[in-house]
Amino acid sequence: MDKNSIIGFILIGVIFFGFTWYQSNQYKKQREYQAQLDSLAMVEQIALMAAQDSLAKISGMNQVQPGTVPESGSRRYLDSTLNESCNAQAGYVTLSNGKLELVLSTKGAQPYSAKLKDYRAYDSTDLYLVKPGYSDYNIAVFAGENLNTRDLTFHVAETTDSSVVMRLPFSNGGYMEQKYILPEDSYMVHNELSFVRMGDLMPRKVNMFDIGWNLIVPRLEKGYTNEKQYSKLDYYFSGEKKPEQIGRGGRNGSESIVSRVKWFSFQQQFFSAIMTAGDEFSSADFNIQFYDEKDPDRNLMMCSATVQSEIKHGTETITVPFDFYFGPNHYRTLKNYDQRYEKIIPLGGSVIGLISRGVIIPTFNFLGKFIHNYGIIILIMTILIKLIISPLTMKSYKSSAKMNVIKPEIDKLNEKYPKQEDALKKQQAMMELYKRAGINPMGGCLPMLLQLPVLYAMFRFFPASIELRQEKFLWADDLSAYDSILDLPFNIPLYGDHVSLFALLMALSMFLYSKMTSSQMSNDPNMAGMKFMSVWLMPIMMLFICNNLSSGLSYYYLLSNLITMFQTWFVRRFLVDEKKIHAQLAATAGKPLPKSKWQLRLEEAQRMQQQALKEQQKRRR
Repeated sequence: MDKNSIIGFILIGVIFFGFTWYQSNQYKKQREYQAQLDSLAMVEQIALMAAQDSLAKISGMNQVQPGTVPESGSRRYLDSTLNESCNAQAGYVTLSNGKLELVLSTKGAQPYSAKLKDYRAYDSTDLYLVKPGYSDYNIAVFAGENLNTRDLTFHVAETTDSSVVMRLPFSNGGYMEQKYILPEDSYMVHNELSFVRMGDLMPRKVNMFDIGWNLIVPRLEKGYTNEKQYSKLDYYFSGEKKPEQIGRGGRNGSESIVSRVKWFSFQQQFFSAIMTAGDEFSSADFNIQFYDEKDPDRNLMMCSATVQSEIKHGTETITVPFDFYFGPNHYRTLKNYDQRYEKIIPLGGSVIGLISRGVIIPTFNFLGKFIHNYGIIILIMTILIKLIISPLTMKSYKSSAKMNVIKPEIDKLNEKYPKQEDALKKQQAMMELYKRAGINPMGGCLPMLLQLPVLYAMFRFFPASIELRQEKFLWADDLSAYDSILDLPFNIPLYGDHVSLFALLMALSMFLYSKMTSSQMSNDPNMAGMKFMSVWLMPIMMLFICNNLSSGLSYYYLLSNLITMFQTWFVRRFLVDEKKIHAQLAATAGKPLPKSKWQLRLEEAQRMQQQALKEQQKRRR
């Protein structure tokens, strides 16, 4: 590499790190500014809701703010029974099985908290997907007057070990009923909203009611960046292959849907709260806002949904069914519900997703039945994948090994044709050399390209695999998050504030493999940049990328690189005979070889180039 090239690469490196530092600072400022805007927006939204509620005047009724208890004797509703419900204190009912503990509040007959019994938060505390009081679920309906169930206290009518029935009575003898059923060994809660004997309060023209659900999802994982990256809001249209997404990559967002929606989910990296309509929601408005990493309450995001559901008149009792899922984003668990819930797990597109669902997940689950150490499972799975794709990759390794054998001959051709105008001659000579040595120059490229989908499928699988969550291996305390052997007192742009040993070892293995394979590259100055890219730049880039990603992913790439290095050494040592290749070159030296169509095209291009040069020289004279 000449002096100018070295200076050029140094300048590129300075510009790269300078740009990343600048972008990091800008991103930090933008996050702080966005946090301020989000806070202002929340305040404005609360103020607007309070103002709207205050303006909702009903004849003969005193004005009160939502969520407050009216003074004794005051009236808010025309129906005196509703006023009693408004003044009543909230109570709590718990439904519990082996997987889920759901606490319901009689104030609004709504979920108050949801604790998953089989899992723990990263700090080893109880895992609350819904923290107590962090959910606001409201039914807004006209029943002689405008009602919001969040302001009204239901009374408990029936309870069993797996169900509870809460009712909101009206003075005409009718009532609104909320029934929640939690089956044994399930994360799914069945809900039936019923309007009983309310025909005279709900005219037929009232054929719709609104459901509002606001949920603040807490942080549950070790790394904020990774958790935010894989958390989002999903919604699904019946008959579609997969749900739509809002907030992917940790971006705030909102969406108004005027068509029918089957279900929606507030999805944290590994857990989700999903609401499904028995029929379909008529329309929907969704919003997701992420909290800053330094949020004192360690909240991750605020999700909100306002959906409309139909009221089908004609019977004395009108029942509208819903389902609530409070549970893990476990592929098989979600798939068993046959609602395409499993599509919220980010396993990739059609090809990548097919590899993940058809090969990686079944293999992972099969090995998990017999082996409880997930580090060993990843090792075995890596070996199996390498064995499966070895028929493709062995051609590449053999081609690479043969290229290494004829490297001296390639260097001679580079010395013979140093000028740019001799590029076609050099290329033609190279092709003849490859043919004499029995090398297909394209034979190693396609097999390597074919294994890229597998590598990318693993890249998508590990950060989304709940099986790896909080699984320890060697020095890593959680294979689904980054491992850290040293916490830094400062933050390096794009790298982070810690040192991941698995990422470091992975980058080192990539460097060593690049050094091993770069020896076959010629001494052509034009290849100097390619050597620098493969030996130095790519390992450094992967170190920065993987430092904050799943340690299980870095561990897999480390194993993959080590196995590839072994395969390359094995092929060079035992499967490629250098003497045979040299003998083949000597035997065919000076003898004409049959020309391929590609060689004939090269010769024609060379002839045309020479003719163009001659005509150019004539014009100059």
